[in-house]
Amino acid sequence: MATIRDVAKLAGVSVATVSRVLNQNGYVNEETEKRVRQAIKKLNYKPNEVARTLFKKTSKTIGLIVPDISNPFFPELVRAVEDVMNIYDYTVILCNSDEKNEKEKEYMEVLKQKYVDGIILTTNQLELDEVSEINVPVVVLDRPLNHSFPSVIADNYGGARLATRHLYEIGCRRIAHIQGPSHVVNAVERFNGYRDEMKELGLWDERLVILGNYQLKQAKEAVLQALKEYDIDGIFAGNDAMAVGALKAVQQLGLRVPEDVAIIGYDGIPLTEMTTPELSTISQPIYEMGAIAARILVKKIEGKPLEQIHYVLPVELIERQSTRKGERK
Repeated sequence: MATIRDVAKLAGVSVATVSRVLNQNGYVNEETEKRVRQAIKKLNYKPNEVARTLFKKTSKTIGLIVPDISNPFFPELVRAVEDVMNIYDYTVILCNSDEKNEKEKEYMEVLKQKYVDGIILTTNQLELDEVSEINVPVVVLDRPLNHSFPSVIADNYGGARLATRHLYEIGCRRIAHIQGPSHVVNAVERFNGYRDEMKELGLWDERLVILGNYQLKQAKEAVLQALKEYDIDGIFAGNDAMAVGALKAVQQLGLRVPEDVAIIGYDGIPLTEMTTPELSTISQPIYEMGAIAARILVKKIEGKPLEQIHYVLPVELIERQSTRKGERK
């Protein structure tokens, strides 16, 4: 394997000159740079990226911290971030925190030690000062942290009201909500949207709020219990995974969807088209959210101005069999 000294010898220059060409740091006349680049190509020289990272304190890598990679919502976000970062020759280090504060802190420390050029956060377990002290650009995705950081989210509050109103319009009156984790901002925003819409409709009943923590199995068990205690004819789940859990619970009790209980989820993941019946959902522009966050981070890393700091993207009602009006009794 060729070394930087081999390149310098072939080009007839010093090692320092080769280093300046590689790092685009300092003056090298055009003819000398041409000789160096020809030598690099002839020897198929590959710079030592670890050494370059230590020297330049940059690495052409970014960190992406997600709370639960098993949730089908996040792989699509990850794909979008990776696609955009690859265009700009950045490598993505993926970190799965399992919604644990200590794990997020550990990842932040590891990413700092690896000299990442920036971080995209889709979690909100960390305190503001813990994020600020890392001293690299940070973009917040899906779960807003603080207005001092650029953010990309969807209209969680509006989407929740849209879902609840949809259930009302197809005839549901006893509408339950499966809520996500109480510490997660978007779960709270969706709950607030549901609550405010129910109050406006004169249907609010706090007993119909079910805790599902964004988990399919937990949602299923919670819905099984709720259906035994209350007369429910509609369910708005705070994410699609919990909507699938609700569907399984309803069917396990021998009830029909949507004839007896209508169900709508939130996110718009492909899984909602694979169930029987297919699940209605509030669809977020997942790929677009990830791509916008990645482009913002690149601009922050490169010191370029941002046209916009905070993005709130619109959501869309996707009506499928689980809330089809003609199939309700």
